[in-house]
Amino acid sequence: MVESVSPSDAEEKSTRGQAEFVEALARGLAVLETFDEVHSEMSLTDVARRAGLRPATARRSLHTLEALGYVRHVNKRYVLAARVLTLGASYLRASHVDEALMPELRRLVAEFGDASSVAVLDGPNILYVAHCSEQRSSRPVAAIGATYPGYATSMGRLLLSRMPQEAIDMYLAQLKPVKLTEHTETDIGRLRQILSEVRQLGYSVVVDQLDYGVTALAVPIKDQSGRVVAAINSSGYSGKLTAERLVDERLAELQLSAARITQVFTRYPALLHSIRPAG
Repeated sequence: MVESVSPSDAEEKSTRGQAEFVEALARGLAVLETFDEVHSEMSLTDVARRAGLRPATARRSLHTLEALGYVRHVNKRYVLAARVLTLGASYLRASHVDEALMPELRRLVAEFGDASSVAVLDGPNILYVAHCSEQRSSRPVAAIGATYPGYATSMGRLLLSRMPQEAIDMYLAQLKPVKLTEHTETDIGRLRQILSEVRQLGYSVVVDQLDYGVTALAVPIKDQSGRVVAAINSSGYSGKLTAERLVDERLAELQLSAARITQVFTRYPALLHSIRPAG
């Protein structure tokens, strides 16, 4: 039996959640997330600005993270320490990503070559949770933990299209798309139309939207109730692979992999819980 929640119960849970929210922990995580490929070394001022914190607050967070071994202070600049890797490694082990997702990605790459990935929505972006590739050509680094703007990717468009309409409207209202290539679609009206088409088709194809040379096809991964929780794609080099050929040759196998992963969730519920959209 599903427990009903009265308005007073919901209000109590919300109040308790606010009371138990640890701001210091949130600030520490925000500090860690300020580091990326462009900002690999930063001064205290840089960290504070990117995290949206006062310098004194950022200093306390950095001092704590340094004491715990997650950052290093070298020549008046801060860098991430290797111990940060343990955070991601803990997730991979606990959720059994290798056992649950990689077999299908390896199968697709063995069948078609190129690359295959699984991603979830992380705000307006997609977040890679699994990736397999034999590609050697120059392209954006697609690896576990990488994030890319949803509007410019096959998996992003697929996942965005499955959100409630009011959520799509809010996303598009706040979106400030950037031309990543000359082909990147940045017109909000056209993006709205694309998301509608993707929802109807049940798959998404992009060509040179994220970067030149990248053509990708994505389909949804669902839980046992039919709710979309992630996306899986197959991608290749645009110079050798048209969107039509990608769909003709790979759509059925990609859908098969998605269905098999749905069945795998029964053996790895922690993985499902970790990627299922909140709310």
